[in-house]
Amino acid sequence: MSSHTLIRCQRLRYDSCTVNAQDLVTVGPAGASTIPLWLITESELAAWRATLAPPQQSWLRIQGFAAERSRVLVLPDEQGGIAAAVLGLGAMGSLAELTLWHGAGLTDRLPAGHYAIAQALPPAAATALVLGWIYGGYRYTRFRSSPQSAAQARLIAPANADLAYATSAAAALHDARDLINAPANELGPEELADAIAALARQFDASCNVTSGPALLDGYPMVHAVGRASAREPRLIDLRWGDPAAPRVTLVGKGVCFDSGGLDLKPSAGMLLMKKDMGGAAVALATARMLMELGAPIRLRLLVPAVENSVAGSAYRPGDVLRSRSGLTVEVNNTDAEGRLILADALSEADSEQPALLLDFATLTGAARTALGPELPAVFSADEILMADLRAAGEAECDPVWPLPLWQGYDDELSSKVADLSNVSSSAFAGAIIGGLFLRRFVKRTTAWAHFDLHAWNTRDRPGRPVGAEAQCARLAYRLIRSRFG
Repeated sequence: MSSHTLIRCQRLRYDSCTVNAQDLVTVGPAGASTIPLWLITESELAAWRATLAPPQQSWLRIQGFAAERSRVLVLPDEQGGIAAAVLGLGAMGSLAELTLWHGAGLTDRLPAGHYAIAQALPPAAATALVLGWIYGGYRYTRFRSSPQSAAQARLIAPANADLAYATSAAAALHDARDLINAPANELGPEELADAIAALARQFDASCNVTSGPALLDGYPMVHAVGRASAREPRLIDLRWGDPAAPRVTLVGKGVCFDSGGLDLKPSAGMLLMKKDMGGAAVALATARMLMELGAPIRLRLLVPAVENSVAGSAYRPGDVLRSRSGLTVEVNNTDAEGRLILADALSEADSEQPALLLDFATLTGAARTALGPELPAVFSADEILMADLRAAGEAECDPVWPLPLWQGYDDELSSKVADLSNVSSSAFAGAIIGGLFLRRFVKRTTAWAHFDLHAWNTRDRPGRPVGAEAQCARLAYRLIRSRFG
């Protein structure tokens, strides 16, 4: 349809390969072949059905359509084509309650064609629907020799949708999912650094990478965790924005593969360890949105990138490591490596006392045991920040749940030979212990929050196939813009 302008999601490059985004949303006037898409709640069904032609009313009755949540039905015309389509919204109160997940499954469940929303939507709902539509079109086809190329449904974006945000967020989230989905043989510390450097070039940011033995002088625990791998560890440091603006620092755990080190994981425990850099991918997605949409902040992104491997040079249980902050850490489990590399990065972030410091990590299985894979845990001693985080998560349909930095468990980190241990001797409260460990390295910054997330969908749902999920990125973006403009 020549009257429509295509909206494309630009994608990051890594390992000299571009993952192409599909064109899923257009802007412009509806044409003769545009298919109206109705969004109908259970309470609206009877009144809407009465507006249809008798053959279509009969079709609805034959199909038993009751506006059930997420049910999609196509209405035929007299020539056997598509006259309209309808999405059931269940017991939803109004269209203002639409989220991106209502649109995320539609590209798969509607026939190819151009669709226009038949009703007027509030701006926030229109934006959410556009974002969900693009998000649901994501496909990870990098390694398929014959990727499916079937045409997908396209949405004519509502005129009041914030397309700048929707397309920026979709591109950032797609890039994060690409990185998390990438197998470890394709994405190691070097490739992760390359992806961040490419983003820095795109948005005129600076990017400094410290790697290998050079880490010993400034980031000794990053070096210790990553030194056994043939792929050198790195500390990646991106800066962007006006130096006089409020400082916002993001830290992301970048363990590109975690074998567990000498405390080796069982084989089943390694199957998803390519996603142990999910925190870095989420931090990177958040950074991209902030830069692309011109947030009035001084942004810093710190990513310690390592592979936790087994070799003669691997760090050992019982080793004592000296951190960037000067604290010494006794290693009582080499599979608790993420908190070690984050500690060095957080010490550096804290040295500037930013106005806001957020870290993202696939840190503990204990958080998944407590909350499951779909609800990340968040920790902060700042009650106002915690309330703002929860509010942002609810607004973005990107939820988190607070867990306490319970001071009563802090002595679980005691060591007889060092300032602290990297794990507790107890099997309880593992996620809280991880948060308490990180807090030891945040001394000056009061507005700090730690996200313990899963970064993976464990079950198929519309628009959310099994695979990578960039949890908390939309939440973090909304929080930062609400605080700093």
